[in-house]
Amino acid sequence: MTNIHKVIVSLFTLLAIASGSSFASVEEDVAQLQREWEKVKYQSPTAQHEKGFESLIKLADKMVDQNPNRAEPLIWHGIIESSYAGAKGGLGALGHVKNAKKTLEKALEINPSALDGSAYTSLGSLYYQVPGWPIGFGDDKKATEFLKKGLAINPDGIDPNYFYGDFLFRNGDLAGAERALRKALSAPARKGRKVADDGRRKEINQILEKIAEKRK
Repeated sequence: MTNIHKVIVSLFTLLAIASGSSFASVEEDVAQLQREWEKVKYQSPTAQHEKGFESLIKLADKMVDQNPNRAEPLIWHGIIESSYAGAKGGLGALGHVKNAKKTLEKALEINPSALDGSAYTSLGSLYYQVPGWPIGFGDDKKATEFLKKGLAINPDGIDPNYFYGDFLFRNGDLAGAERALRKALSAPARKGRKVADDGRRKEINQILEKIAEKRK
């Protein structure tokens, strides 16, 4: 059985459990979404990401339905759907990116500080990665606004510093990008998130290598 098949089997097992159990807390639900997302993003071949994220959206749908007044499942639904859009690519992905944006905005309405301000950071990352008008809603000013709001809540976190550094790098601010990325590298480890932390550090180092190349 391939890695992606194992992930999909795991997801459908989780769906069955979620539908019949009211004992799992929101925190446990969110932790499960995090772990399954990490498996797809960092432990599955790139060619299998689209199918893996598509399956994971079903689990996220279930978690959101069970916790309609909590921001945390909405944040992870937005992250998962935007990851699916990134894996899918092309114009067909734009609808999913727009859905992710709406989901994250809803999470902000409920609790902007949930998951250390992750909705702000995730929205900021969408604004600088999505094409601008007339194709999409990309907007560097809004990206800056949301990324900085995420940093204000979680100034030492690996993700807000990584995305801010990536944004600055894409806009040619090599010095600012390096500062943010090195701060991301020094971020404290997140409990139960070793796979994500290791994967993110690899992505950070890849950008730092590109910065070094541009300075030669």
